[in-house]
Amino acid sequence: MNGFLKKIHDIGIIPVIAIEDASKAVPLAKALVAGGLPAAEITFRTEAAEDAIKAIVREVPEMLVGAGTVLTKEQADRAIEAGVSFIVSPGFNPEITKYVLDKGVCMLPGTATAGEMEQAMALGLEAVKFFPAEPNGGLSMLKALAGPYKNLYWMPTGGINTSNVADYLSFDRVLACGGTWMVKKELIEGECYDEITAICKAAVKKMLGFELRHIGINTENLEEAEKLAKTVAAIFDMECRQTDKAIFVGEALEVMNYKARGTHGHIAIAVTNVDRAIYHLEKKGITFDEKSRMTDERGTKFIYIDGEFGGFPIHLTRK
Repeated sequence: MNGFLKKIHDIGIIPVIAIEDASKAVPLAKALVAGGLPAAEITFRTEAAEDAIKAIVREVPEMLVGAGTVLTKEQADRAIEAGVSFIVSPGFNPEITKYVLDKGVCMLPGTATAGEMEQAMALGLEAVKFFPAEPNGGLSMLKALAGPYKNLYWMPTGGINTSNVADYLSFDRVLACGGTWMVKKELIEGECYDEITAICKAAVKKMLGFELRHIGINTENLEEAEKLAKTVAAIFDMECRQTDKAIFVGEALEVMNYKARGTHGHIAIAVTNVDRAIYHLEKKGITFDEKSRMTDERGTKFIYIDGEFGGFPIHLTRK
């Protein structure tokens, strides 16, 4: 995917906002950024949309701002003039889609059928919106569609919430998810910015899905590894499983049969999507050892965080 779509992918969740009062746009955007979601689709369903976009673009430059519910060329022109980075429509209108693309702006038209998706691909699009996602069959429908359309990504929107967002984002063909649950009308009108930030943080945590996968312990050789593994397995009545480089005791303890990375061993943390995890952790100042990065056709599958933690380096691994 191109660089701009990669940004949307790594953020992972795009809040969809209908804002009635443009004066609330900047504090709302700052609340989203503080919550780990520096992106927003401002819908053109309200009179305040254009001014809200201009204010956010001007005062919160780290925010990725798009316009939603764009139905006409006139709305597209206003959105582009306001400074948006992308435009989203609820349905697929080839004329409007081509018009926006000719302006050099990223377009994510809404699609619900294979025919619409094929038309979008014919215009050169790498990604489309899937809307409304849940009423149109949800994740199971997307997985069925993904078979023949191997070069297309989707942004499901409609019916996405904390209970299903992780499921959608675990599918590597999902670009990102659009949602309104963290920016509901009553929260914006009540200026509940701390609550919005908290909901965003919870959404990011759910999306990334950090889990302890295993702890690795270094030994000098196979003999020492076998002795340690058998001792621990006997204490807890666990099964041992041997690989080329280690002996697993259950699934949570990996006894290395050589002096591997780390003073004492390593810690493996599993995540839903490693690239998204890298993006969000880098926002917290975490750095990574690029030499350790392993990738495949789905993106990054393994990488170490720089440094050690109590003598144990930490690596991320894809679930």
